[in-house]
Amino acid sequence: MTTNEKNLNLDNIYQEVNKRRNFAIISHPDAGKTTLTEKLLLYGGAIQQAGAVKARGNQRKATSDWMEIEKQRGISITSTVLQFEYEESVVNLLDTPGHQDFSEDTYRTLAAADNAVMLEDAAKGLEPQTRKLFEVCKLRKIPIFTFINKMDRPGRDPLSLLDEIESELKLTTLPINWPIGSGDQFRGVVDRINEEVILFDKAKRGAQSQEKRISLNDKNLTNYIEEELLNNTLEELELLDEAGAKYEKDKVFRGDLTPVFFGSAMTNFGVRPFLDSFLNLAKKPSSRSSNQGDIEPTKNKFSGFVFKLQANMDPKHRDRVAFIRVCSGRFEKDMSVKHSRTGKVIRLSRPQKIFGQDREVVDDAYAGDVIGLNNPGMFSIGDTLYTGSHLEYEGIPCFSPEIFSWLRNPNPSAFKNFRKGVNELREEGAVQILYDVDESKRDPILAAVGQLQLDVVKHRLKNEYGVDSSLETMAFQLARWVTDGWTVLDDVGRIFNCKIVKDCWNRPVILFKNEWNLNQIIEDHPKLNLSKVAPVVSGVQPIDL
Repeated sequence: MTTNEKNLNLDNIYQEVNKRRNFAIISHPDAGKTTLTEKLLLYGGAIQQAGAVKARGNQRKATSDWMEIEKQRGISITSTVLQFEYEESVVNLLDTPGHQDFSEDTYRTLAAADNAVMLEDAAKGLEPQTRKLFEVCKLRKIPIFTFINKMDRPGRDPLSLLDEIESELKLTTLPINWPIGSGDQFRGVVDRINEEVILFDKAKRGAQSQEKRISLNDKNLTNYIEEELLNNTLEELELLDEAGAKYEKDKVFRGDLTPVFFGSAMTNFGVRPFLDSFLNLAKKPSSRSSNQGDIEPTKNKFSGFVFKLQANMDPKHRDRVAFIRVCSGRFEKDMSVKHSRTGKVIRLSRPQKIFGQDREVVDDAYAGDVIGLNNPGMFSIGDTLYTGSHLEYEGIPCFSPEIFSWLRNPNPSAFKNFRKGVNELREEGAVQILYDVDESKRDPILAAVGQLQLDVVKHRLKNEYGVDSSLETMAFQLARWVTDGWTVLDDVGRIFNCKIVKDCWNRPVILFKNEWNLNQIIEDHPKLNLSKVAPVVSGVQPIDL
């Protein structure tokens, strides 16, 4: 390749990366995440009619929910990827589970995201799952954009919602728009940047709403908005102008300042203004930490990492798909890449663009995009793929589970399929698998963030692998990894009122009954260093059942 060709290639990569915006939506159940997701797809032209959150009769299922158990329960329980174009941007929406019994799948998806949209219910404010996911975003310093939803229903005072975010999350708020009324009196929003009032007509279910923009200084505003309602809004805006935060890009990108938007996903109030502002303010694909230092997305060499594995997206073909977050360079169909953990060279002949369950062959991709690769059992979560000199991105850690159960196989003759199912589901990371240190006890221990994930394992073992299984609950609520390994446990000696197990990388893990139990062990054994997050493992294949 000549110097001129290299420059043209770099210019093309630079242009394509600048178009990309990548984000995940985090929320508590019933905050309206799936509805907002579908309305964003609607505005992006990716779908023609938005589906409902829950399927009733012949109603359309939500585009982002594809697993059979999701359709049965009307909830999202696995992460997927939805890519669409909007004006001059290419948007990669990483859709995460919204159910309260979410899994580590959610945590790992955030590792592939450049931005997060924190969705709140205007009546309920901050809720437990939102707080948990916020902590993961804070750990990774992901920019957070807040969308306060359901303004067309009775809700809390907008100023009190902002105060709650600031006091509980220690996150400075910056309203980009401001609601005009709420509930039955919700008339629209004020765009503070352009000093415009945006009024909406309620759209038919699933359709785009019509917008009407009027200058905030227009003398005829009272023809559209009741005078008292307008005066209250103007007073609140004056207060925000005097005492509110100012926009600082660096603070937004560090996750210290959150731009806030108000609206209603169900009726489309404020969705398009949010999308327009988000694409303007959001962080573009940025550098990623590796063994070579920070890798810029515009680097000429391709690289990416595996953040999710999914088996049986197409049950007829028993397929296994690895989701790759592209981090640098240009991905091309049929290119050969190196696999960091094994050192093998792999030809990527059938890369796929993922849209929920739908897939199509993709010819190229750039930093911020997500592609699907057929996984013949070679990939593990955290693996790096690259061209050029040896490269390895930081791995994705495991987070502390909260529910533990023995997974029993009642039919010994089905052990082969049982083992295959457990190993493949472990590869996906749907749950963590732990093992008793007593080698004679072969039953695996399922460790999850929520009970639903255990139910999903049973359901999928039965429906995808044809094996029955049963769960036996264990009386533990916390897990901690022993930072210094097995040697320190030998020095400590016997530990009471807890259980020592090992994870898939043969690392010691201690299970505790409760916080009191954990604190007592820490007090009794000060030399025992425990971690809530598992150390990242590179270059080592996990243990199979």
